[in-house]
Amino acid sequence: MKCIGKFGKVLIVITSFLLLVSGCGKKEEVVAAYETENYNKAIYKADLFADNLCVVSEDVDLEGTPDTSGLHAAALFDLDGKKVDFSYHVFERLYPASTTKILTALVALKNADLSDMVTVSTNADAARFAADEQTCGIHAGDQLTLSDLLYGLLLYSGNDNAVAIAEYVGGSMDHFVQMMNDEAQDLLATGTHFVNSNGLHNENHYTTAYDLYLIFNECLKYDEFVNIISADSHVASVTGADGTVRQITWQPTNFYATGEAELPDSATVIGGKTGTTQEAGNCLILLEKGANEHPYISIVMGADTKGILYQDMTMLINAIPEKQ
Repeated sequence: MKCIGKFGKVLIVITSFLLLVSGCGKKEEVVAAYETENYNKAIYKADLFADNLCVVSEDVDLEGTPDTSGLHAAALFDLDGKKVDFSYHVFERLYPASTTKILTALVALKNADLSDMVTVSTNADAARFAADEQTCGIHAGDQLTLSDLLYGLLLYSGNDNAVAIAEYVGGSMDHFVQMMNDEAQDLLATGTHFVNSNGLHNENHYTTAYDLYLIFNECLKYDEFVNIISADSHVASVTGADGTVRQITWQPTNFYATGEAELPDSATVIGGKTGTTQEAGNCLILLEKGANEHPYISIVMGADTKGILYQDMTMLINAIPEKQ
């Protein structure tokens, strides 16, 4: 084979260069077209988690609200307006007492049928609780519906009902508590950690006012929850271990429902959850409706006495802005 001449080599180099340049141009055109089609548009179209929430990062003042010197935390959330009208120490870690039970109810509503029949275990027997601990009066071997248990849980704040619900829905208290903490994390209630379903004091059982808002706000998506907290009373039908059927009547523990506190002027109280222990103080979370049926969530935590709790809650609700 004859060797290629110098001129031939030069011609090959020039041709190769032109082909290379031409190929790069086509490659760039293809890449540009792909990017235009696939990247020059909004990829993420889902709503952000906080789009429908009241978001706050610091204390917010509102004229007419109570003196906060005797409180641990307080807040007023405008649900339709998606804004926080008032907040005080809403991210401070606190003991929740029986306000815990709103998360107990939420986990039950999400994971079981209200018509399910529950058999009460020895652990949930009212006799196992201290005399100063609130119970609904259920006993080992009793049978009643999950719906009845939830009414006693939220209206009368029965610690025995809380245990019966946990054992039925979760299989055990430990597993149910894990379900509660998982649910709190899913709601971004990151300042919450619970160790029981009833709120009896434990140093590792805590939450924040803002986390309670997140949990309560989620509960309000369930009509059954709203029906329960707004009820004047509930009569449960309980079948004892011996087959005898008895009726138990449970009524709300909050003073607005019992008539022990004067109702606010600016809104109608729908219902909510109380909580009291020596360590937590007196706590209350409520749903109320203002002008034009606009819903609000109000929270007061750590009041020194029940009298102060309802005085402060009334002031907070009455401070709802007139223009809604």
